[in-house]
Amino acid sequence: MSTSNPKPYAPIAAHDVAFLGLGVMGLPMAGHLARAGHRVTAFNRTPAKAQAWVAEYGGKAVATPREAAAGASIVFSCVGNDNDLRSVVLGENGAFAGMARDAIFVDHTTASAAIARELHAAARARGLHFIDAPVSGGQAGAVNGALTVMCGGDAAPFETMQPVAMAMAKAVTRIGASGAGQLAKMVNQVCVAGLVQGLAEGIAFGQKAGLDMKLVLEVIGKGAAQSWQMDNRGATMVDDRFDFGFAVDWMRKDLGLVLDEARGNGAKLPLTALIDQFYADVQAMGGRRWDTSSLIKRLK
Repeated sequence: MSTSNPKPYAPIAAHDVAFLGLGVMGLPMAGHLARAGHRVTAFNRTPAKAQAWVAEYGGKAVATPREAAAGASIVFSCVGNDNDLRSVVLGENGAFAGMARDAIFVDHTTASAAIARELHAAARARGLHFIDAPVSGGQAGAVNGALTVMCGGDAAPFETMQPVAMAMAKAVTRIGASGAGQLAKMVNQVCVAGLVQGLAEGIAFGQKAGLDMKLVLEVIGKGAAQSWQMDNRGATMVDDRFDFGFAVDWMRKDLGLVLDEARGNGAKLPLTALIDQFYADVQAMGGRRWDTSSLIKRLK
């Protein structure tokens, strides 16, 4: 997967790095690391994907996370959920078993704050470092090297990994201690869900009223209603197109993490809980892989 607008890479000393998980997000992210001059060893549960990545970007593919991590100063991962993360990090063939002392593990999975703290503690016990670093920006951000990365963990390893991670991002920021990156991503998803629902209701209302909604969005997009969602999803919502972007299944996973965390910390999230159920409605309509702007389908 090539970038549509080649990213200018700032000069930086090359590192031996590993990347675990070459899915929709991980494949282009790892590609940016390779194109920035880093020596990348790739692992994917489906070996053919790793081999295809090597054919496009160079580097090498290996059979286990442990092999990928051997000799790497920084190991990056982007997998599906907490259990997927444990499977590539822990155990005899996990990345921690192959990492040298003081190496850094950077996890870009959207996962729980609890797993981040668990793996941070496990890393410290081995003389390693763990940074939770979930991303925002979706597939387009990954392809264009324009992700926003929210990090939790210790300051010194963060400062080492930040310039390397900038190969695939427009911003890499330490929010606080271990777990803070995941919590910040939860805040992001709460805000996104509310914006998408509001945009869906506004478009549906305008259509019922007989307005030219593309024109309306162009006008109100110059005022206080403007948002990334309006700029990037408004017109496609009007056109009833939902075949790109961040899938409903993934959003429900993320909102589940949010609501679990809220039950533990006492936060009141009535709108988020309601929109989570709206996404369940979209799943029942057959929209599990539609992008998140498909909330408007409920209102048609």
